[in-house]
Amino acid sequence: MSGRLEVIWTPVHDKFITWGSDFSLYQVENIREGFSAGCRMSSSTGANLLASTPSTYFAKCVDVYPQSDKDILLAIGYTNGRIILTTFGPTIYDSQGIPKKELFPRYPRQCNAVAWNPIDVNKIIGGLDKHRSEHSVLLWDVVRGSSNYESSNNRNADHPRPISEYGLSETTYSLAWFQNNSKLVAAGMSLKNIKLIDFRDTTKAATSTLTKAVYGVCVDPHNDHYLASFHDSQIYVWDVRNFEKSMVCLTQPKSLMKISWCPTKHNLLGALHKESSLIHLYDIQQSAVANEDFEPSVLDRTVVPGSSKNLTSFSWHETDENRLLTIASNGSLIDYTVFESITLNYAANFNMVWTYGRKTMKCINKSNELFANLDDVSYRMMERAKNGYGLKDELYKNGELVDDDAALANVWNWLYYSEKLVADGTVKNTNSKHPGVRDVLKLDANATKSEAHSTTWLDLPATNNLGVIKQYNHEDRDCALNLCGWHMDTEKFLKFLDRLAEKNAHSRAAALAVFNLRLRTAIDILHKSPDRNLNVVAMALAGFTDDKNSMWRQFCSNPKVKMSDPYLRAMFAFLTAENANYDNVLNENEISVDDRVAFACTFLSDSKLNEYLKSLTTKMISEGNLDGMLLTGNNMDGIRLLQRYLDITGDVQSTALVSVRAFGADLLQETQDWVLSYTNLLDTWQLWHERALFDVMFQAQRPNDKPRQQVFVSCKFCGKSISAYMHGLNRGRGTFSRMGVTANKMKMSACPHCRKPLTRCVICLMHIGTTTGVQDNGDTEANKLVDFSNWFTWCQTCRHGGHSSHIINWFREHSECPVTACTCRCFSVDTISANPTK
Repeated sequence: MSGRLEVIWTPVHDKFITWGSDFSLYQVENIREGFSAGCRMSSSTGANLLASTPSTYFAKCVDVYPQSDKDILLAIGYTNGRIILTTFGPTIYDSQGIPKKELFPRYPRQCNAVAWNPIDVNKIIGGLDKHRSEHSVLLWDVVRGSSNYESSNNRNADHPRPISEYGLSETTYSLAWFQNNSKLVAAGMSLKNIKLIDFRDTTKAATSTLTKAVYGVCVDPHNDHYLASFHDSQIYVWDVRNFEKSMVCLTQPKSLMKISWCPTKHNLLGALHKESSLIHLYDIQQSAVANEDFEPSVLDRTVVPGSSKNLTSFSWHETDENRLLTIASNGSLIDYTVFESITLNYAANFNMVWTYGRKTMKCINKSNELFANLDDVSYRMMERAKNGYGLKDELYKNGELVDDDAALANVWNWLYYSEKLVADGTVKNTNSKHPGVRDVLKLDANATKSEAHSTTWLDLPATNNLGVIKQYNHEDRDCALNLCGWHMDTEKFLKFLDRLAEKNAHSRAAALAVFNLRLRTAIDILHKSPDRNLNVVAMALAGFTDDKNSMWRQFCSNPKVKMSDPYLRAMFAFLTAENANYDNVLNENEISVDDRVAFACTFLSDSKLNEYLKSLTTKMISEGNLDGMLLTGNNMDGIRLLQRYLDITGDVQSTALVSVRAFGADLLQETQDWVLSYTNLLDTWQLWHERALFDVMFQAQRPNDKPRQQVFVSCKFCGKSISAYMHGLNRGRGTFSRMGVTANKMKMSACPHCRKPLTRCVICLMHIGTTTGVQDNGDTEANKLVDFSNWFTWCQTCRHGGHSSHIINWFREHSECPVTACTCRCFSVDTISANPTK
């Protein structure tokens, strides 16, 4: 094939046509073992050539007969104006004399468009170039023809003649029939307008709009109100009900070659640019509120069918969903299916639903095996909430409920530990229950003046000749070491190392022993390890010498980077450090933050310590690493750290609970959005008991703040609250609680603002605020019941209600609303009543 290549799916499901200088018919086959296709179009399909017909003239446009599932009939428009009907061999149309039939105008001129009528399939329309005394839109009936059309040439008398015509002295560039109206066609004409031509009466002026976008006119197959066209690098979408102005104008990066609506998906328009291997897709979403239409929103995307050459044409499959066929400039064919943009919906009860094609939806819930692979943080939050997460009085117990998150468990353990240190006076001079290391060091205020002193190895003889090591001491550094869990007396420290060894953390125990200048203790710990590799490390450690020129230092300073254990790498980096340069220890990210901070507090000067802690804090906040709470404490840096953690993980539960349990009332204002989000989650999950406990705990952290009212009853006339609690109506008149009466039987059956009567009870028809008739017998419990029986309750669906006692009695025997005209099954929609075990 030569020239521009085009491709068209035919109504026959598995056949398509390509054309350029000739016309070829292909059969699509599924690729299977032993199958050989003439051309491979995808990983699963190929095509075999069935027939080929050379073109006698220069073909300009083609359309396929729309209603046949067996044989294929083509209408081909040529540059000389002829429209020839042809097939690829013997067909059912031969008996009707249709194949080889020619349709042509009086005077030769180029045929720019041809289209079969999709309803009255015997009719075909052609769009031609301009002629000064002829029409450019001609309509034929290929079966009956017309005797009213006189030919200017006697040799054309045997050919069908047009039955109607339109567009005198105009040029027609594109044509499209409306899908549900066999008499109406849209035509792009004369580079100045699109006309809607009604062939029931062509003498009447056609509806039109002024535009240069007269190319590629196509009607939405799902909605006759919409059509699209293009000009140069702009696509216009029109609504024929308001044809004066386009609905949407889509500006393209390049000139356009073709546009086409998808026949299997609503409002999806495909576009192909010149010299491009991409197909651009536009999902045009029309929205309306009441009787007002708004400008449609357009979702655009591009698909790459896979050809390395520029595409020259594409065609949507008529029935296979989102399937299209493309042809490239070298003749290569690609069979491509456009994957849907998935719309995902996630319910609060952990049901996940998403679209899966045009008519299918997929759904999974927490009982599905796939759900376990999602690692859904909201499901983990709900399970933790059911277990009382964040509500435990002793903070470390909350960490026991998050074994799946070690960093989160460490936060709760540290909060417990820091609060204990502040309470027993170990950490002094702080106004916070959970101060961070930077707070207790006061380095930002340049107040700490540490003293440097030289220390020898503690568990080796003084004559070991291993040199001395410089350390820094200060009272504030002691507080920081306590927060890191390092500062202990000898007996407690050795017990701490033994506990680490029992947990099989021999390398960490040995490294901490070395950092605390207990070399022999470290060797003993490594010797006791069941890991033989650690026994070898113990022997290497036993040869330690401070001589910079020794073979031991030369040997151990290089292999340290090859060790897989970070604590062993840090230990040898410390032993081989020169000029007190401990960067290889401080930058060992696999070591816990508290060990690195404690090491820095022991061996760095004030200036270097301040610089290191600042950079480490910045890094912890940027990573959302909760171990950074050791550095920030409960201040604004801690808020920023928690916010970053929330941004990364979505765990609003932990951020809300940590802020409520650890931050003061002044900082809780900064975290109220977290608290509100978490309480909304608890309500969504219907964890009413957990929500109530959280509210109690939250209020306990703010004893001076008045709890906000969460339920309001407003007047249906003036809209103002009628709650006596809000208006102080109880002053000097007894008490009034939640629409219930008190011991002195105070009544309020009207709005205190507008004096209009309150809503009536649907059972007794008395206004809300009156008593239910239950008598007070002096018993305290009975009085409580009387009080509750007068509470106002209503259905959240139909909004009907009344006295609580009356409503309860009604639904003991009925499930429908007591209002006669209401069909709401109030009792059935009450989840608590439907699930009494909750």
